[in-house]
Amino acid sequence: MTSHSHTAFTTTTGGLNRSSPPMRLFEKAKKYGIWNPADIDLTQDAKDWQTLTPEEQQVLLHLTANFAAGEEAVTLDLLPLMMSIAQEGRIEEEMFLTTFLWEEAKHTDFFDRFLQEVAGSPTDLAHFHGTNYRSLVYETLPAALNALRDGASPQTQIRASVVYNMIVEGTLAETGYHAYYQIIEKRGILPGTQVAITKLKQDESRHIAYGIFLISRLLAEHPHLWDEVEAQLNAGLMQVIGIVNDIFAEYDPMPFGLEMDAFVSYAMLQYQKRYIRIDGSRESSLTDVSQMALEFIESGDA
Repeated sequence: MTSHSHTAFTTTTGGLNRSSPPMRLFEKAKKYGIWNPADIDLTQDAKDWQTLTPEEQQVLLHLTANFAAGEEAVTLDLLPLMMSIAQEGRIEEEMFLTTFLWEEAKHTDFFDRFLQEVAGSPTDLAHFHGTNYRSLVYETLPAALNALRDGASPQTQIRASVVYNMIVEGTLAETGYHAYYQIIEKRGILPGTQVAITKLKQDESRHIAYGIFLISRLLAEHPHLWDEVEAQLNAGLMQVIGIVNDIFAEYDPMPFGLEMDAFVSYAMLQYQKRYIRIDGSRESSLTDVSQMALEFIESGDA
């Protein structure tokens, strides 16, 4: 068995860097991330569910089945990223990453509540997971994160964060939130779910901000990895667009007046926002990367 020991601790040899992007995100997580899925009242949501047509219920089940499995997947697969950052002694980043697992677990908790208390405990929802969804969530995501167990090189860390933060959270989940809002706000239904989705989206915005910071930090140190980052981003975008296409292919017409082109465009917009921010770090110093991250965090977008 490998023996590990410590030679020094940050808190007793200089203190935490409280102005660093991860610590600023940690402060936000402590302020905004303390919410309990069990406190959200789903009474009206259950009543609203009964007013929906079978086709409308089917679409919401499809969307929720994707989110429920996705949140459970990241809860299961996240630990190697936390461990790789801890092993590098980046205590401020690890402290913020402790909130990731807590929050992803709460998201899993909420979607399970929705399925049980609003949708009536449907079973065998895995049939909603199409080919592209399975490719991304069942295969690409766990492979990228668990590769860190075998060696946390900059290349492996970048791949894990691109798949997790930029594609699954920053593109797929953001597009899914947009679908919930399009359904809930336009119809004026599911008030408890709307509260939860707003909380989830806020949590994920901090995760995405950290992912951009992590990838940017690694690119500033290893700019030769850009081609691989770009290839992974593009491959992930194709998977997300494939998921959108798979969902819309199941319905004719699509309930709630949802239009595929609008969602493909929305997914691409989320992708482009992240791409531009990461691309800007290639010729930046570590100081510049931290400053850009702090400006983004303090702007209220994370």
